Amino acid sequence: MLTQLKKFLKYVSLLVIIPVVLFGLYIWAALTWVYSSGERAGYVQKLSHKGWVCKTYEGELVLVSMPGTQAEKFYFTVRDDAIVKKINNSVGSRVRLIYEEHKGLPSTCFGETSYFVTDVKLIDKEE
Repeated sequence: MLTQLKKFLKYVSLLVIIPVVLFGLYIWAALTWVYSSGERAGYVQKLSHKGWVCKTYEGELVLVSMPGTQAEKFYFTVRDDAIVKKINNSVGSRVRLIYEEHKGLPSTCFGETSYFVTDVKLIDKEE
């Protein structure tokens, strides 16, 4: 009877451990594998720290295009506090956001968007 109980507990624990490990590997792959990367230029309109349990920095970049056309918004997520500081220091200036897109993240706990900003450059100071 005791050996059957041990076998049953071993079987149940494997049924729990294997999916948890596979899910962890999936999250790791989604966060490290970059689907696409690029740059967007404009003015940061909003940067807020939000979330119920997992707090992330979410922002809006207003893309400036041709005069007379409606501005487009680029929604992004920031995970690095140093990048948040750079964005806050550049409020009111035209900036270039360098980002990476991560597809397939399982929840909004990692960010509300799939675009994660990795660097910020002031355009006015580059020229």
